[in-house]
Amino acid sequence: MDYPALERAARRHATAELIRHATAELDGIASGRRALRAVRHPLGFVCLPVLREGGDGVCVHVFSTPEAEPDRAAAQVHCHSWDLTSTVLYGRLGNRRVHIEDGGGEPTHRVFEVLSDPSGVDELRPTRRLVRCRSGAEHTSGPGQTYALPAGEFHTTVVPDDRPTATLVLGRTLPGRVDLSLGPLSAPGHRVVRSTCDATQTARIARAALRRIHEPEP
Repeated sequence: MDYPALERAARRHATAELIRHATAELDGIASGRRALRAVRHPLGFVCLPVLREGGDGVCVHVFSTPEAEPDRAAAQVHCHSWDLTSTVLYGRLGNRRVHIEDGGGEPTHRVFEVLSDPSGVDELRPTRRLVRCRSGAEHTSGPGQTYALPAGEFHTTVVPDDRPTATLVLGRTLPGRVDLSLGPLSAPGHRVVRSTCDATQTARIARAALRRIHEPEP
């Protein structure tokens, strides 16, 4: 998989090319030719990490699947240390921007740093930064549509009606950035764990995603 080629395809909205790449990767996972394992993300989706190359990464995110187990301790409002470009393979996915204000009134949330270990443990460390936040506009993308979220932009993800949805996600990490989330003012630091699916579960997720990609949208 060629990250720069996928990035160029996303910029010119070459949907067919992006879906073709995603389908090829999913087919390899479903057949067992690729030995990767799906990861249950604390925010309630399953991640298939198809490429990790330095600061670049490509994943297929699958929402509303039985294998997804949201961690209620995970903060829903967060921002990434990496620029995100995502193409919806099927279903619909919404992103609600969240506006953050430092000072200028009574704070509502504390900012936490999210430090991820390769073992699958995310450590959320409280910082001294107290902020006020308010919901912004929500943008929903449908099949074949591509959206982008720059590093450092706070948001929360919404799956309308909890319908089955999958996205092809490109991420490029920016030097000196850290993942952040919002939590209660008095919340202590804590950890959340990303568990891994076994080979059978991973293949089943990939097969279900392939089937839905090829199904006509209702």
